[in-house]
Amino acid sequence: MTPQLLNAVITARTERRAIAVVTHLSTGAQRLVTRAEAASDPVLDKALRFDKSGVEQTDDGEVFITIHNPALRLFIIGAVLIAQSVIPMAQAAGYDVTVIDPRGAFATGARFPNVALKGEWPDEVLPALHMDQRTAILALTHDPKIDDPALEIALKSEVFYIGALGSKKTQASRLERLKAKGFEDAALARIHGPIGLNIGAVGAPEIAISIMAEMTKCLRLGG
Repeated sequence: MTPQLLNAVITARTERRAIAVVTHLSTGAQRLVTRAEAASDPVLDKALRFDKSGVEQTDDGEVFITIHNPALRLFIIGAVLIAQSVIPMAQAAGYDVTVIDPRGAFATGARFPNVALKGEWPDEVLPALHMDQRTAILALTHDPKIDDPALEIALKSEVFYIGALGSKKTQASRLERLKAKGFEDAALARIHGPIGLNIGAVGAPEIAISIMAEMTKCLRLGG
């Protein structure tokens, strides 16, 4: 790897940009491919989406694809019961988890050990957290004063998954409020609500399973 290419890789990792280094096995030539550039190449796109480095056959011959994806992150709005069930599953799947809730009685270390906790309002915290294509966000409080500002910020970002807890009626009301804020239908379609895959989940642990399944589907297979 040339010094220039190495510096580009280091910079991309520092800036949390997903990239791949493609090495042509017959010549040793290397090139860096961004996530946007890979979108038009099914082989590279799949490798990046599935975090899969390895040898692949292309029109130009065999290449070795080295994936440099940022760590997965999950921002949970609401230190609630469902969050307690989601967190261990998300951590097992490789997510760095942060719980955000301005209600001090909820977001405590006793209830959420070994998890990053933010006691500020979401709109005070999220703008500085660089929400990118390797980030998911869950709005779980059922309180529009807390959830809506977080959803507004998420909709303006590149996060790969936005989920919001609530019934179909709650989701409809939520979308009307966000439309009044100027969001169009195409943007609002990014919000998964009611949250999670429809598996007939009952209780917090099963709902957490449905949420993680839907997140994984969006991460690996797209929206």
